[in-house]
This record gives sequence, C-alpha cells and structure tokens, in this order.
Amino acid sequence: MRYLNQKFTTLILTLSVVLLTIQDVAAAPFEDFFRSTGKIYVVVAIIAITFLVIVLYLIRLERKINKLEKLQQHESQTS
Repeated sequence: MRYLNQKFTTLILTLSVVLLTIQDVAAAPFEDFFRSTGKIYVVVAIIAITFLVIVLYLIRLERKINKLEKLQQHESQTS
C-alpha cells in the first residue's frame, strides 16, 4: 500500500506541474468560450470523474495483486 501512495503522490505532483505550465502557455479561445457559457465546469467534472475512476481501478487492481502474491507465497511455503 505504501508503494501505491508514493506513486499516487508522484503522479499528482507531476500532473500539477504540467497543468500549471500548460495553463500559462496555451490560452486557447475555447477557454473563454467554455467560461462564458459555463461549460468549463462540465469539462472539469468529466476530467475529475475519469481521474477518480482510474485511481479507484488501480487501487482495486493493486489489492487483487497483493492478494494473489500472498496466496502464492502461502502455497509455496506449504509445498
């Protein structure tokens, strides 16, 4: 679990730096359109939900892998 927390923290920090850099460089005309129509919140919500689903999937996958590793160790010790 500690490994997952380290990877998650690294991912969050990397994404934060990238997003802050892109924000200053690429001010697209779509940004003003989305803000003026209020659709920017829809875009942000979809991105946040997608990110959350991916994180939850990775956590679930890590738990399954850990369970399989423990089962394999147990079987190798009893054999």
